[in-house]
Amino acid sequence: MTTSPVPQGDDFSDRPIRPVQYRDLEDIEALTLDDFDEDIDRRAQNFRTQVQQVRPWFGLFKILSFFPNPLQHRFHVYVAESLANRGEEGKIRGAIQVSPFNSSRSTWRVEQVRVHPAESLGEPKGIGAQLLRYCLETVWEARTWVLEVNINQKDSLALFRQHGFQPLAELTYWSLPPQLLQELSKQEADLPNLLPVSNADAQLLYQLDCVSMPPLLRQVFDRHIQDFKISLVDSLFGRCQSWCGGPQISRGYVFEPQRKAAIGYFELILSNQDERPHQAKLIVHPAYTWLYPKLLIQMAQITRKYPPRSLELISADYQHERREYLEQLGAIRSSHTLMMSRSVWHKIRETKPENSALAEMLQGLQSVPRTPIPSRMSWLKWPNNPPLDSLDSPGELPPVKPPSEPPDQGHPV
Repeated sequence: MTTSPVPQGDDFSDRPIRPVQYRDLEDIEALTLDDFDEDIDRRAQNFRTQVQQVRPWFGLFKILSFFPNPLQHRFHVYVAESLANRGEEGKIRGAIQVSPFNSSRSTWRVEQVRVHPAESLGEPKGIGAQLLRYCLETVWEARTWVLEVNINQKDSLALFRQHGFQPLAELTYWSLPPQLLQELSKQEADLPNLLPVSNADAQLLYQLDCVSMPPLLRQVFDRHIQDFKISLVDSLFGRCQSWCGGPQISRGYVFEPQRKAAIGYFELILSNQDERPHQAKLIVHPAYTWLYPKLLIQMAQITRKYPPRSLELISADYQHERREYLEQLGAIRSSHTLMMSRSVWHKIRETKPENSALAEMLQGLQSVPRTPIPSRMSWLKWPNNPPLDSLDSPGELPPVKPPSEPPDQGHPV
């Protein structure tokens, strides 16, 4: 087992790839303004919004990226410049954003891959391929890479498949209209054991997360208890965002007192000012799927305090009960994505050496089948055995006579 080499399709020296700088933000924002269908690729809009939010604090984020801290990889972006022979040296032709997926940074996520409209994203030797290979080679902490791509983006799918990414799970995005949320909020949730989330509950949430997904996803995500704790810096950063009119976050989990375990969890990202929908993250124990309507009613009641927005929810292909319930409820399918993963560990196929000095040396040590040649054997030279020349036939030996018994001397009286 060894680290798989990065495909040698193109040299990085002919197209400079480097970390993002402040002067690149305008060009990066321009990469998200091309003719994308927002229903198919809404990540372009999210990336553009993130660039606008980072611009006033870019110097602070750049300083924090040089030493370990919770905000070290908040805006981890690499850019590809134009070639010098094109007369556009310094212009940004592509950008890629990556971030750690877990606290141990053993799994990383490809957030964005953006190229200039004149470039082809799915070209094997294009800018997108160079950026992706650069991250696979540079981020040495990563043991596994994950990403999410829309099934209608053929160029992106071709790019990721060329670099060893394999399908991991199919995700469906559901949208609950404001009218449906208003009807749900009028019902009673009936959740007596609904508790607020704190860092003391990280062990319970970690166990719930492990039991709610297949073993392969659990191995790829490689989450630990620390992933379910909120650091002080993240808490202060979230409060500053809410004070400045940004989204607010509401969390809660359902506790089972008999088994001392968490059986349901939700996280709501509530939109205040812009027209973006509310986003919900939902984790339910497979044995307690009857919690789906109760948790949705609880989330719908929380959204009543905010401007009417639709609620976005995700279901995976292994969550059949959630999909059936959302279909019966009347939720609308907004998009369909594919989660893909790539491990940096691969087994190298062993090949026999050819035309080498070692092969010639080993060839002389191999046994060659030969016909047996009769020869004299040492046991035939015993005193009781006659020589081979006195035998009638070379394949027969005379019978060996048993030793003669001594005469009976009688028994003394």
